[in-house]
Order: sequence, then C-alpha cells, then structure tokens
Amino acid sequence: MPLGEPPVLPFIRLPEAPLLPRPVLEVPRATLPSYKPLVVPPQDLRPPPGIKGKEEKEKKEEPKPAPPPVSIPKPPDQIRYIDIPGTDITVPLPTNEILATATTTATVSVAATLTATAVFKRTVSLIKPIIKKLLTKKNAPNQELSE
Repeated sequence: MPLGEPPVLPFIRLPEAPLLPRPVLEVPRATLPSYKPLVVPPQDLRPPPGIKGKEEKEKKEEPKPAPPPVSIPKPPDQIRYIDIPGTDITVPLPTNEILATATTTATVSVAATLTATAVFKRTVSLIKPIIKKLLTKKNAPNQELSE
C-alpha cells in the first residue's frame, strides 16, 4: 500500500541577526586597604649602645595603698554538713525547721492542685449535659421553621 506524498510543513523565514559591536569590558581595579603601623615602645626602653640619652631624676615609686579587707559574711548556722560514709564527700543539709517548711509548702501546693483538678473535672461532667440540652432546645425552634 503506497503512503502517498509527504506532508507539506509550514515554513517561516526568520531575518538575519543584526551585527552588534563586541562589548569592551574594563579590567576591574581594587583599592587595597592600608593602615599606619602603630609603634609601641617596649617596657624597658633604653637608648641603643653608643648613644647618650638625657638622664632623668629617679622617681621614687610610691607604694600603692592596700585595698581594704573584704569581710565575707559568715554563712548562718542553719546549714548542717553530713559526711557520707565510705567516701570523702560532705553534703550540706538545711536545719530541720527549713526542711519542715519546704515539705509543708510542697505538700499543700500538690494537694491544692489535685483537688482543683478533681473539682474542675466533676464540674465539667455535671454541666456538659445541661449545656447540651440548652443548645438542642435553642436550635430546635429554628429547625421546625426551616422544615
């Protein structure tokens, strides 16, 4: 079976590209940072050998006054130190009054938190059905009108 003639495809003639001059790029130049060197004389500044310098009168060094003694406050006698047997470790412990106060405070705060949580859960479980009923009664007249 013969296929016939090949299909004729459309042809678009594009114009030649214009001749553009070649771009001229200048070589980049950078300004280098500069600084003036800082001359620091050594601590034991002496003239070089063979040069006589001016002699200065010797200065007497005045002794610096000693700083006033700092009094470190002594820690209160509210801390006991206990040696752990079999080791060289010493552990600081507060007195019995401080321990009792801290324990009481912690116990009261935990008890208050647990009680408040239980009361809140019970209140939510009691109020939830009441709120549901109120919402269904409120929405019930609207549903009857729309039907």
